[in-house]
Amino acid sequence: MTQTSIQPAVTIQTLGDSWVKTSWDNYCQLLEQPTHDKTWGYYFKGHMRLEMPPVSYDHSKNDYVMSLAVGLWGITQRVTLEVLPNCTYRKTGVASCQPDISVYVGELNQAIPSGTGIIDLNQFPAPNLVIEIAKSSLLDDLGIKRALYESLGVAEYWVVDVQNLEITVYKIADQGSWAIRTSNVLPGLSVGVLEEALRRNQETQSSEVGAWLLNQFQTSCDSGPP
Repeated sequence: MTQTSIQPAVTIQTLGDSWVKTSWDNYCQLLEQPTHDKTWGYYFKGHMRLEMPPVSYDHSKNDYVMSLAVGLWGITQRVTLEVLPNCTYRKTGVASCQPDISVYVGELNQAIPSGTGIIDLNQFPAPNLVIEIAKSSLLDDLGIKRALYESLGVAEYWVVDVQNLEITVYKIADQGSWAIRTSNVLPGLSVGVLEEALRRNQETQSSEVGAWLLNQFQTSCDSGPP
């Protein structure tokens, strides 16, 4: 991280898959270039990371199942949710991110009005839950991005390891975090159930995994409060 200035003409191919020191204004200028219209951007502590990875089959398949799991949990438990794929969040001059999945839960699901573009975290609350689907970015997702989400006030952060079919769930409070095995944001939702869904997703169609999840959640609901 020795670079101190990145000119707008620099491309993501030049930057590579790393964090680079630059100013907030320079980061925003890069993302505004037409060539970066599909680039995912992260900014934290004066460094940026730009990502435009080819989205693999495994990534897409597991991304969908995680979104489906959260949505089905909300339906069966009668909890209102707003599930947002690839939504951009910014705290001007400080931080920016574009998680694979973010979720507003309960009353917060009405916090962002229709017509909003990039979500300004100086104006609106951060999502309750953020999920990153990790393959080549696993160490970064467990490290710097975890610190980024701690700083933004996200309540819970999931890292889905698509290679090892493991999910690390962090509860975040007071700008710190620790691993848990049952979600606090989605009370009663077990990490073990989600990991089993990932394993099943390797062997069968996502629709069948969804049916299995629905049965698990309905059984949990029928047996009483989690």
